[in-house]
Amino acid sequence: MAVRRRLVLGVLMVCSLMIWVDNTVLSTALETLADPGRGLGAGPGQLQWATGAYTLAFAGLMFSAGAVGDRVGHRTVFGCGLVVFAGGSLWAAYAGGAGQLIAARAVMGMGSALITPAMLAILMWTFTGAARAAAISVFSTSAGVGMAAGPVLAGFLLGRFWWGSVFLVNVPVAVVALVGVGVLVPNFRSATQRPLDPAGMVLSIAGLVALVYGLVRAGQVAAWSRADVWGPIVVGLVLLAGFVVTELRVKVPGFDPRLLTQRAFGGGNVALGLLLFGVAAITFYNAFYLQGALGFSPLEAGLANVPTAVGALVGAPAGARMVRRFSLRPVSVPALAVAALTMGGYGFVGLQTPLVWIEVLLLVQGLSIGMVIGPVTAALISDLPLEQAGAGSAVTNTVRQTGSVIGIAVGGTVMSIVYQRAIESSLDGLPGPVQDQARVSAEQARHLAAAIHQPALARAADDAFVHAMHVGAGWIAVIALVGAGVLLVSLRRPG
Repeated sequence: MAVRRRLVLGVLMVCSLMIWVDNTVLSTALETLADPGRGLGAGPGQLQWATGAYTLAFAGLMFSAGAVGDRVGHRTVFGCGLVVFAGGSLWAAYAGGAGQLIAARAVMGMGSALITPAMLAILMWTFTGAARAAAISVFSTSAGVGMAAGPVLAGFLLGRFWWGSVFLVNVPVAVVALVGVGVLVPNFRSATQRPLDPAGMVLSIAGLVALVYGLVRAGQVAAWSRADVWGPIVVGLVLLAGFVVTELRVKVPGFDPRLLTQRAFGGGNVALGLLLFGVAAITFYNAFYLQGALGFSPLEAGLANVPTAVGALVGAPAGARMVRRFSLRPVSVPALAVAALTMGGYGFVGLQTPLVWIEVLLLVQGLSIGMVIGPVTAALISDLPLEQAGAGSAVTNTVRQTGSVIGIAVGGTVMSIVYQRAIESSLDGLPGPVQDQARVSAEQARHLAAAIHQPALARAADDAFVHAMHVGAGWIAVIALVGAGVLLVSLRRPG
């Protein structure tokens, strides 16, 4: 029995590692996908959607996937999730254009949404007592390993194969995991079945899609006043408000908004959402900065990002030890503030910044983020009554994924608008089609500059991008600092 349980843990860790690696490989591949020659020639808006479609599907479906597992069995849902994820990965690998890639990434998000709750449920069913705590501790290391391995693996594949290889690598891993799950894992069902929440699922996904569409559209047209920008944003906010009202009326909601009215739980989740907003946005910038502006190869960029993962791996257990000694508030609030300042640090890097300073910035960023996310999440869930732990976990994961997808949308849009304004003065005298293509992105401008032998255009694109990154980093840092302020207030002891 002990051997069987270790094998089950091994299968679950392989699946978790696959998902974490997939979450990080795309950021390394963004620059390649934007290149018209080596990739798909995708614009910033399309890349925002390629990143956000996965997160939207994941956030909208995950809190319903657990209820489905309670009814039909968590092994069944887990297996279906692996099949969907593998199918989406295969489609993404051979996507014929940016639109197909976006759709494939949404399918992969659906697979992850089915896998994640079932994975945790199987872990809890398989292990009990002290063995469960040990299994959770071992299982949690897959996140750090995936964060570290993902960029390096993506860089290696992109340096030797075509861009689709970063998705194709998921397929054999999913097949092996599917066989392992079928052989080793019983089809656990919960004795207490949670009701399905189709109305909440539809409203949450539709609201987030409309909101993100409006935010991304603003970057494409470089204006906020157009009806095709503010209209979808308003519709999205109305649908999300309807989602909250619907969940308040459901007896056992998949997403319980009432939990957010608790000061510590609600404020802590808002702070985590704002932190993940900043992390997603600054990661989006970093991908284009290292490979586009600095000219790193994909492998060099992957290796350059390793300090972030190492910092997170060290920061999480260090933060937990410090919390046990000093309590949560004096540890997590300064750490979140430092994380915000490291994001603002991108406002001071440029084309001539030594690599060592970039590595120091990434290491400190990883350390501070690790010291916040793990301890704060554990504290928020552990403070809830046992019967609310599942609902609390659904709320926490949904808020974090929502923060990430909005961070990508807003961060990418700010970058697009500022870039277009900054490069405008350098386009005088160029033919109209050349100007139009150069305005799309710095990647398009560099490719065009090489084709028409205009090195000055490439330099102008680099300067415009760096300026856009500086402006965006400032706003990102402010928003993350607001998260630190929210955490400071929400963790204040009564009286």
